[in-house]
Amino acid sequence: MRHRHLLVLSGKQAWCIEQAGRVVLSLNEPDSLWIGSHGPDRIKVSTNTQALKLLGGECGLLIYNAYSGFDPDAFGALSGTLRGGGLLLLLTPPLREWADFADPQADRIAVAGYPLTGLKNRFLERLSRILRTDPAAICISPEDMPPLKYPPSPTIQQRFHHPSCRTLDQAKAVEAIIHVVKGHRKRPLVLTSDRGRGKSSALGIAGARLISDGYKHILVTGPRQGAVLTLFEQAANCLPGAKMSRLALQMDDATLRYSAPDHLLADPQPADVLLVDEAAAIPTPLLEGLLSRYPRIVFATTVHGYEGTGLGFNHRFKGHLDRQMPQWREITLKEPIRWAPDDPLERLIFRLLALDASPAEDAMVADARPQETRLEFPSQQQLLEQDKDLNRLFGLLVLAHYRTTPLDLRHLLDGPNLQIALLRYGEAIVAVALLAAEGAFSPQTAERIWAGRRRPRGHLLAQSLAAHLGLQSAATLKGMRVMRIAVHPAVQGRGHGSRLLEGVRQHAVNEGFDYLGASFGATPELIKFWRDNGLQAVRLGLRAGAGSSSQSVMFIRPLTQPGEQMACHARLAFSKQLPALLSDPLRQLSTRLANPLLDGVDHRPPASLDNQDWLDLITFAFARRGYDLTLPAIEVITLSALAEGLAAATDAALLIKRVLQKQAWQTCATSIGLSGRKEVEARLRHIIGEMVMHYGSDEVRQLAAFITRRTG
Repeated sequence: MRHRHLLVLSGKQAWCIEQAGRVVLSLNEPDSLWIGSHGPDRIKVSTNTQALKLLGGECGLLIYNAYSGFDPDAFGALSGTLRGGGLLLLLTPPLREWADFADPQADRIAVAGYPLTGLKNRFLERLSRILRTDPAAICISPEDMPPLKYPPSPTIQQRFHHPSCRTLDQAKAVEAIIHVVKGHRKRPLVLTSDRGRGKSSALGIAGARLISDGYKHILVTGPRQGAVLTLFEQAANCLPGAKMSRLALQMDDATLRYSAPDHLLADPQPADVLLVDEAAAIPTPLLEGLLSRYPRIVFATTVHGYEGTGLGFNHRFKGHLDRQMPQWREITLKEPIRWAPDDPLERLIFRLLALDASPAEDAMVADARPQETRLEFPSQQQLLEQDKDLNRLFGLLVLAHYRTTPLDLRHLLDGPNLQIALLRYGEAIVAVALLAAEGAFSPQTAERIWAGRRRPRGHLLAQSLAAHLGLQSAATLKGMRVMRIAVHPAVQGRGHGSRLLEGVRQHAVNEGFDYLGASFGATPELIKFWRDNGLQAVRLGLRAGAGSSSQSVMFIRPLTQPGEQMACHARLAFSKQLPALLSDPLRQLSTRLANPLLDGVDHRPPASLDNQDWLDLITFAFARRGYDLTLPAIEVITLSALAEGLAAATDAALLIKRVLQKQAWQTCATSIGLSGRKEVEARLRHIIGEMVMHYGSDEVRQLAAFITRRTG
């Protein structure tokens, strides 16, 4: 068998290091890796922060010194480098005392105003409990016998008809990738598996095969360049004469080249095929854009992984595939490459890090109606003690966010300013919200935040309201931020999210919070959800987030009189900022986002226009006055119409693009299917004419009718 094993050395650090050194000497494994401090000189030593750089490599012995801090993301990633028959040594404080250990990694979940000394290490307590009870973990302490020699099992490599493939699953995946290129267009392929099944290698092998078959342009993308290293290494192994660079592999006049997802959308490039690695860690809007631009495309994604989860990918993106390209195909790789099936270490890692967390089965919640659910606010300690609830709750959060990592589980259990709200139907969890308490700073600290001299960690809304909107007093108020909210897929669209949010609002009122808020990657659907639940936009990010690929938008709802005053000032500041931002840094912002954000903003009323303004508008709309000469009055009446939701969707898009964003005439024409400036200007005259008739006085309308008769 090629099973891997975990040996836990639990005691004082000096004893753990001494015993680990004996194991290292006993095994004499040439491919050994030590993570953390006090590693011996004779083997490779690395740190948690360097973990991602080690992916793609292999080791036969992995020593993880938790005295240097337990990083769940690094631990999960590094466990995948251990090959079959290998041994993982975990050095820990005495297991029953581990939760009391001052873990160096705890500062990653630190929050300003909450001392680290008061942090409860429930995450470490959970690890300790699992390690003490799971039969796959061999635990040794100073009170036990010293560890015996633990030689790895022999590694047995299986070979199949393709010389570069190590399993039949991988060979089938390579052939399926090649068929995407040689078969019909618009039939995407999705490769899914748990980590260590050879998806990335299959992409690299197939890319090399295609180049050998005469194809010239193989494009590769992923969440970051480091995520595709294995792909490139496999391709290089299959093309020994190729030249390798940082971003490309070249063989004669053919290239296999990496480009970031957003670059491929902004500047589409010719490609025989686009290979998307670790697709679950790429935001869904980017995946949808790539799908629409590249007719031959392969997506590979990890179902349970440290970088992002395929559960959310399955829920969100596969539905899009069904609608847009129903002839897409999926292949699941099940057989591990580096270790034998049913590996005990893999099962244990999944359990330790909740990599296999999933929500309740659909049948358990399918009949749930919002009024039949129970609102609960379980403590973090209660979640620790109810492992089934923890896994189902974390599974819902995984579905709601494209990139959820094991570190998020530690935040959930240990975050000092966090609360959990959920809706329960029977024993099943229907919806969950993760809440963070923010603000309540002293006036002196609030002034430093406002001046940009301090950025308190874990207080996103309070800091942004003070520093970005200039509302110094906002940092002194007590805010509740909805960090994440998720509804079970089987009951989405029935009002459960709104029911939960109303419960959260009432809870925040009872607890004395001044406002409720959220910050998220903007989509039209999310903007509508938060607006429908009484929150208003107060800030829009200038650049798309690296994580979500969308502009972040901030919404708040006041709960007290001081909160009301602050929200009023915030809304006024946003109303002044948004039109100006759309004319410069946000000129390319999608009108599908701009339109709902403009709805309801404070604006100069058309009644403030003077007689000359109305005359200019009339002669533009019903005669031949030039657009540029009428622009000041057009801007006023346009913003009024957009703020009051009077323009139809297509007309609103044109007004935003041309009047507010100042996009080129031809760009505007192309976006709505017109030929050029002449047709766009004619459409604008018609739209402005309707606004004149809506907002103008009786005298204005009579004059407009008179000019229409004279010029008609």
